[in-house]
Amino acid sequence: MPSKKALVRRPGPRLAEGLVTHIEREKVDLDLALEQWEAYVEALDAHGWETIEVDPADDCPDSAFVEDTVVMYRNVALITRPGADSRRDETMGVEEAVARLGCSVNWIWEPGTLDGGDVLKIGDTIYVGRGGRTNAAGVQQVRAAFEPLGARVVAVPVSKVLHLKSSVTALPDGTVIGHIPKVDKPSLFPRFLSVPEESGAHVVLLGSEKLLMAASAPKTAELLADLGHEPVLVDISEFEKLEGCVTCLSVRMRELYT
Repeated sequence: MPSKKALVRRPGPRLAEGLVTHIEREKVDLDLALEQWEAYVEALDAHGWETIEVDPADDCPDSAFVEDTVVMYRNVALITRPGADSRRDETMGVEEAVARLGCSVNWIWEPGTLDGGDVLKIGDTIYVGRGGRTNAAGVQQVRAAFEPLGARVVAVPVSKVLHLKSSVTALPDGTVIGHIPKVDKPSLFPRFLSVPEESGAHVVLLGSEKLLMAASAPKTAELLADLGHEPVLVDISEFEKLEGCVTCLSVRMRELYT
């Protein structure tokens, strides 16, 4: 049986100080952000995911974006080395959480940098975004960790958004979706579907054809529903102000030995 566990981390009191790189800073409502985070976790729970709360990292403003701290392939957890110095301390609690779950733990080492948001897995193909947060040494270390396990690692340039998964994610059948103005090289993906909204490019696969998506992408939700998928919409407006998206707020663990 595939596992359905998801790591999540409660937003800390300094969330509003989170980094912004490609957008203008806006005021973040912390109370609303907490409500939205709880609704996001409830949506995972409601679709059969066991959510595991990683210990808070209240000194790290971006710590709610737990996806950036670890990349899972099968039962191997690759602890990242975030590209932004201010985020390096976020990995400690995550390392403890994955070790408790029985994962085999590996690490990205200096001079490599890697943010988990730069990693898109489609079957045994792992796309790694090479951009502002993930460097060439980081890409090489992903290859070294996962290719011996049967993965194929493909490096993809990222220059228009923060992370690869800020521009593209994939549908259950492996079709990559993205908003063309934000995608560097759509031709790198075997099957690509253009979507009408930037936040429509982000989906979390909940199981069967259910897709967790941001409420800010109604046209994309309509398009995907018309193709036979089932959008599950959550409002994450406060996290979008910090360049966050639905994928950033959890780490889905589908291949733990159960």
